[in-house]
Amino acid sequence: MSENNENNEEMDQEITPGTPEFEKMVFRLNEGVNAENLQVLNYNGNELHAIQDGVYTQPVYINENFNLFFLITQLIGEDWIVAFSQATIENENEITDFSEAIPTGTGLNMLGAQSPEDANRVLQYFNTLVDANRGEWRLIQ
Repeated sequence: MSENNENNEEMDQEITPGTPEFEKMVFRLNEGVNAENLQVLNYNGNELHAIQDGVYTQPVYINENFNLFFLITQLIGEDWIVAFSQATIENENEITDFSEAIPTGTGLNMLGAQSPEDANRVLQYFNTLVDANRGEWRLIQ
């Protein structure tokens, strides 16, 4: 096994959620968000909402002390990435701001620390997208 494997499509070893190595993973969509795939990308009954041109978000997990939203945009060159963001919520339901993008693996690890069950559901969502050939995991260098 070569440690300098330049072909990221097949990784020499599996990177496990919850590990520091997993925090270097991002989920790349095979195509950008458009009218045809908008509903396919919905998670847990929530819909993607455009918050500005080319930037979409939807809630993943919200409780009193912690929240996490999908943030889908072109983050790495022309690649559409499903990252995470945390929202500033005022008056219990008004979103006033979003944090900078959080890499997919980092966000999943954060969610796993709060709610392992929800993290597993989100991981299954990503696995479904991989199985449908709509996206793939990538290791960021």
